[in-house]
Amino acid sequence: MLPCVYRLQPVLALLSFTLLTQGENCPATCLCPDPHTVDCSGRGLTRLPEEIPLDVRRLLLADNWIPRIPSDFLVLYSDLVYLDLRNNSLSHIEPGTLSTSSRLVFLDLGSNNLTEIPKGTFGESRSLIKLRLGNNPYLSMVNEDAFMGLTSLRELELERNALSGLQVSALSQLPSLRVVRLEGNPWVCNCNFANLFTWLVENSHKLPNEEWFITLLNSSDELLILPKMLCVGQTQFANAYLHYQSSPWIIPLMRRWISQQQELSVLLFLAA
Repeated sequence: MLPCVYRLQPVLALLSFTLLTQGENCPATCLCPDPHTVDCSGRGLTRLPEEIPLDVRRLLLADNWIPRIPSDFLVLYSDLVYLDLRNNSLSHIEPGTLSTSSRLVFLDLGSNNLTEIPKGTFGESRSLIKLRLGNNPYLSMVNEDAFMGLTSLRELELERNALSGLQVSALSQLPSLRVVRLEGNPWVCNCNFANLFTWLVENSHKLPNEEWFITLLNSSDELLILPKMLCVGQTQFANAYLHYQSSPWIIPLMRRWISQQQELSVLLFLAA
């Protein structure tokens, strides 16, 4: 019996050393519930914590006052797959912060002070699946190539920002996109918005739920189901769009959608 114990001593010593090392590497103000998770949420941090283990995979930094992310951050933490920076003080993201070698799958930058998403912000992070950019009250510009190279991106959240317009090419270059959220922005009804509106009609299955739709009655007494995109001058835009909607591809699409509904509430959307 004793020889077995003696043989196990090196293994037990190594295990104890590993556990102690992991505990020592955990930042003083954070929690580390497992060897690859660092939780620094709600700690009043004004910068990224020091001594984050290099093999961290889940980093939770929500509800702090962090103003910036170093451009080489993900180079240092190449195993990181989940990064939550929600509700901080970020005003911009330096181009290339997400490198092509990044393994990041989930990124939450919601509820910050971002003003724009320029080209190259995310590099070409081909592993990214979910990107949250909603609830940035000063975010008024998204470059048409802001998401270039995000070939695996499935969910994109841009709701409740300050966007008055969005180029369709910013969305159409995302081949894996399954869900997009755009509600709660102060859209301006112009030609650019008309292009976005048409894209949403064609990709209505990517909108999160049926509450996104309204039922319209056009001048020929035909019912249309269109995305609910409230914007400045919407009444005038609706009148203009209803003259355009008679193109042959849209009516069969809407009729198929209507045939699946048990009840229809017709909204007369033409009054000034």
